[in-house]
Amino acid sequence: ESHVMLNNRYDTIFERIAKIEASFSDNALDVQGKTVMKVEKETKSFQATPGASETQHRLEKELFEKSITDFRFVRAPAEYYEQSLEFRKGIVGCDSIHQLCKSMIMENTKAHPSVDGWSNPYNSKYYVVIVQYSARLHGEKLKTAVSKLSNGVSRQYFNLRLAPEDVSDELSGFTHNAVTPIGIRSKLPIILSHKISALRSEPPEDISQPLDYFWLGGGEVDLKLGMRISDFISNYNPIIMDCTY
Repeated sequence: ESHVMLNNRYDTIFERIAKIEASFSDNALDVQGKTVMKVEKETKSFQATPGASETQHRLEKELFEKSITDFRFVRAPAEYYEQSLEFRKGIVGCDSIHQLCKSMIMENTKAHPSVDGWSNPYNSKYYVVIVQYSARLHGEKLKTAVSKLSNGVSRQYFNLRLAPEDVSDELSGFTHNAVTPIGIRSKLPIILSHKISALRSEPPEDISQPLDYFWLGGGEVDLKLGMRISDFISNYNPIIMDCTY
């Protein structure tokens, strides 16, 4: 009988120890869980590239806030714009010259008097137009396509031309050869050449596979920004149209 009682006491002790251990284990998991959450939160906080310019930091921050993580910045040499597209392709490290693009501030010089700046993206005084360097802007195509957006406004009120340099600088916050829709000062409506969008499904002539990546100006003359075309379209909602030769 004494042995039975002793065994029962041992069983009781072991049960209590097991409960205590379980309690400590739960607490440890709880603490560990909070630590993991904190680490994840810290990982998700914005971290600018060390040593990069203020402009690059600002553009990085905007991309981060839109949950865009697949992007790259590259510093180009001074002779970048004097060299061929093949040379530029090698500098940024892209697969095709057709991924090299430029952004321009275009002004509708014949906009109807009722047009209020860029409040209406379908009938705006100004647009950011993005085309490939390997293509040429087709003024008549652009005029026709933009006039169709306006829901019945006469074609006589459309004439898209490059905005004067001082106007472009003021609206974009960037100088010539540095204009980009990322981090732009004035949130102008964006027109994206359909050829850029098509890179995602139709391989360009100099490569055998589709490409979901393109390169833009990065806010400074020698700074280039590469990102996914699909990320750009889903986050910046450009109007995609046929506007080049």
